[in-house]
Amino acid sequence: MQLWWQWWSLVVPLRAACARQRSFLWLVASLAGLCARADLLGITSIVRTLGLAPRCYDRLLDFFHSPAVEVDGLTRCWVQRVLQLLPLLRFAGRPVLLGDGIKIPKSGRRMPAVKLLYQPGESNTKPTYIMGHSVQVVSILVAAADSFFALPLAGRIHEGVKFTNRDHRTLPGKCCDLIDSLGLQEPFYFVADAFYGCRTVALRLRGTASHLVSRVRSSAVAFLPAPTIHRRKRGRPRLYGRRLKLCTLFDSDQQPWQQAPSPVYGERDVTIRYLSADLIWRPLRALVRFVLVDHPTRGRSIFITTDLTLPPIEVIRLYGLRFKIELSFKQALRVLGTYAYHFWLRAMPKISRGSGTQHLHRASDRYRDAVRRKLGAYHRHIQIGLIAQGLLQTLAIQHPRLVWSSFGAWLRTIRPGIAPSELVTAAALRNMLPDFLAQRARACSLQKFLRERLEPAHSPPLRLAG
Repeated sequence: MQLWWQWWSLVVPLRAACARQRSFLWLVASLAGLCARADLLGITSIVRTLGLAPRCYDRLLDFFHSPAVEVDGLTRCWVQRVLQLLPLLRFAGRPVLLGDGIKIPKSGRRMPAVKLLYQPGESNTKPTYIMGHSVQVVSILVAAADSFFALPLAGRIHEGVKFTNRDHRTLPGKCCDLIDSLGLQEPFYFVADAFYGCRTVALRLRGTASHLVSRVRSSAVAFLPAPTIHRRKRGRPRLYGRRLKLCTLFDSDQQPWQQAPSPVYGERDVTIRYLSADLIWRPLRALVRFVLVDHPTRGRSIFITTDLTLPPIEVIRLYGLRFKIELSFKQALRVLGTYAYHFWLRAMPKISRGSGTQHLHRASDRYRDAVRRKLGAYHRHIQIGLIAQGLLQTLAIQHPRLVWSSFGAWLRTIRPGIAPSELVTAAALRNMLPDFLAQRARACSLQKFLRERLEPAHSPPLRLAG
């Protein structure tokens, strides 16, 4: 039961993001259902997990579509809570943000922003093209015992619908807008894959004194600084010197290659070769640091950073932690159901298989408002799901013994020094939920709110708890 009281103390500050107390209580009920549910069947699973009466299904649907909880305000409130509570992983005194996109299959033919999406990859279990939503997510690295969590901060759908034909923003630009909406007050490192290693992201980060750590393609080129000419000549001084194809440096014996134990998280007894070179990158028209790495099993890679003071071995270590956001996606999909929403728009014409972006600049104002309302429901569900995942990670970091003592099940491998996973923490909350709701001596507003809407006949654990 103490685990739920710790959970309640984490969510109370989110009241500042809600217009009314009733909206806050429905927000907390949604978070509790997402944290404790055992199946991922949409809003009905929240109703079953909390043992709510059937009438609460429509109330929850209304809540996700209601503007009473403004998504950006909720996000900023959550970010401030994370910065206050959790031990952030810092490099050179800066926090580390991770960014990536995830494509969620959606078969609904009346769902705004659903479009044909291309999925690059080598997995034979993943189809090349799907119909679905394209979501970009920003996470922050936090220390969790001897490991790390990619704690999600915000996620938005950034493809599939355009309200005006004057909107020419790209996905990297929209990702930067999402980072700006977090309201961070200090510079940071932004670690992302090669898709975000572009001029748009680098320039936006430079405007806030932040730095990019990314990967570039094997076909990337750079330039040596122009040689200094002492005699005066007319015109602008040269900026670019000799052009270099970076992949050719792997086979060059003239460069000072170095060897070191691999700094990649989880690797032991692995020696890598690396080369660092400060060259001019044409998209930025400035010096950046390229780090070429020859790994014995992973092959050759080229990393880039706009921080010329960051040691090459730290660049490799930083990019090696990028995979933590992939694990965060896996937990969001399989444990929390962050993207398992099924909100359809009845007024929307059916879309065909293989259709692209939905252009609404000629649609009526009423229809565009309906689409915005539906997209707001998607974003509200995604953001609440990301906060629920962050709550599970926070409990695992701050109260690991309490989580394990409340787990009440068998796990084949419990590794010392590793914080409980989201799956373990969710199971612990699910086991303690009936006792928490049945407690009468000390009751919070959430307990009173849920008791008025319970129907124990639909929940065997609640019947057993009385």
